[in-house]
Amino acid sequence: MAQTDLPDDPTLDEVRAALAPRLAADAAFDGWGTSAVASAADALGIDPDIAALAFPGGATDMIDAWFGWIDVEMARRLPPETLGAMKIRARIAALVETRLAIVANDKEALRRALAILAMPQNIAKGTRLGWRAADTMWRLAGDTATDYNHYTKRGLLGTIYAATLTVFLDDESEGFADTRAFLSRRIDNVMQFEKAKAGFLKRRTRIPSLSRFIGRLRYPGV
Repeated sequence: MAQTDLPDDPTLDEVRAALAPRLAADAAFDGWGTSAVASAADALGIDPDIAALAFPGGATDMIDAWFGWIDVEMARRLPPETLGAMKIRARIAALVETRLAIVANDKEALRRALAILAMPQNIAKGTRLGWRAADTMWRLAGDTATDYNHYTKRGLLGTIYAATLTVFLDDESEGFADTRAFLSRRIDNVMQFEKAKAGFLKRRTRIPSLSRFIGRLRYPGV
């Protein structure tokens, strides 16, 4: 059995974080359930009784932990000095492609995970996880927007990422070339939209305010 860097008396959060990277390998065969947790715990030398307590919400908690690990691993592979040398479009593309590279060997586990999150009772959870992924990517890309752009950017990227995952799951092309091409087109569309929106907002600031104009008629000193 492999050993982890867990302390002698780990917290459940520490156990969950240790198990997260391993869960997908077992979930591909056993599904996102207790068997995958037990198998991962055995492989890592973690007490199975403790491991069983780490995911009280069952499959969705396991998927949550795995997706959280993907966020961490993505940040590790793309440190600030690497992303800082790229333009914003390249940063977003690199972040999404890195996520795909991380899960490339666990496509079946990903397929099962997305199917579980698509169940009616899990849609809210799936939406939160999708938002978290988009938010993490934008933050790593250096986005600091706090106005409505904060939400529109994450909504757009979340939609792109979800669509890209759908293509990725069935992509048999070498180096996932078809998925990369699809992602590139979607990002181009968003960049064009953002450019058009910026132009519209700039023009809008030049449009006289009707209410202000009327106010000046009534109150010349305004």
